[in-house]
Amino acid sequence: MKPSDASNAMIHVLEDEGEIGRLICAALTEYGFRSELSGSGRQFLQRVRQTNPDLCIIDLGLPDMDGMQVVRELQEKQPCAVLILTGRNDVTDRVLGLELGADDYLVKPFEPRELVARVRSILRRYLKNPQQAEAVAEPQMARFSGWQFDIQRLLLQAPDGREIHLSAAEAGLLTTLLRRPNKILNREQLLGERDVDPFDRSIDVRISRLRRKLEEDPQNPRIIKTVYGAGYMLTASVDWS
Repeated sequence: MKPSDASNAMIHVLEDEGEIGRLICAALTEYGFRSELSGSGRQFLQRVRQTNPDLCIIDLGLPDMDGMQVVRELQEKQPCAVLILTGRNDVTDRVLGLELGADDYLVKPFEPRELVARVRSILRRYLKNPQQAEAVAEPQMARFSGWQFDIQRLLLQAPDGREIHLSAAEAGLLTTLLRRPNKILNREQLLGERDVDPFDRSIDVRISRLRRKLEEDPQNPRIIKTVYGAGYMLTASVDWS
């Protein structure tokens, strides 16, 4: 069944092995996505600036630069949803990828249908369906605890005026917390999915990254609290405009 809410999404694939890259793009095309393939990190970063994709699929083993550096540069210069697709099955690589702002991590060899399922899952977090787009637009500027967050620009402004750019994954998580302040949100609610692997620690990693940017003492957070056994809660009043 083809997706309907993200059928026009643009996906840029970074894969240096041509046969695998073409397989990925063929699977994406079969399910209604648009795609573009790059074979090197530098080519990819240049094309991303021109095409402004909705999601990027990035291999870590590249001929000209490390894939982690590609993810880092992408999130610093043009934040975007990211799925890492790689032959590296090391926990350290997985955690580092999530730390750098990736939304998911899939190890080769992979089943094309699982790849597409993960792509659709990530896009659901960021793309509104047509009916939602026709609804009254929600406010896009939030103020809380002296901070200001511009959702459209993925820009966080500190009480002292410093500007901090967030990755797409960080921005999506912070937006979810800000939309429901002073309420405990579990992993399913924070990821926007019904079925979440109980061993999936991606939310914990992103919460940790947000705390390092928001909290004076990330080890003793005052804004984003952990409710052990239940989830997380943003403990602040939020004003929207």
